[in-house]
Amino acid sequence: MPKNFGRNVTILGALSCTGLDAVMSVDGATDTAVFRIYVEQVLVPTLVPGDIVIMDNLSTHKVSGIREAIEAAGAQLLYLPPYSPDYSPIESCWSKLKASLRKAKARTRTAPRRSAHTSH
Repeated sequence: MPKNFGRNVTILGALSCTGLDAVMSVDGATDTAVFRIYVEQVLVPTLVPGDIVIMDNLSTHKVSGIREAIEAAGAQLLYLPPYSPDYSPIESCWSKLKASLRKAKARTRTAPRRSAHTSH
């Protein structure tokens, strides 16, 4: 892919037994404030008591209020051991999504949506 083609789009999401849930996209990188908004406004409303949320050790995932918001929904928060992407199935999901976007030559925010609708 050409470098510096435009601004990055970050996609946040949760992988459940039924597929990709609680998806949110953001122009540019994700910082602590954006991640807190994602957890409180997108992820937490999808949680039910007894759910388990597993995150890696990214510092953004460990900011104040994240654990409290998840536990207030009746879910449990666990962190993966450091440097363990093999234990995180969502990493495979992101890899496949990126490969699909490259194949579709999706270069704009709307291109992935168009590509998804025409590839079936």
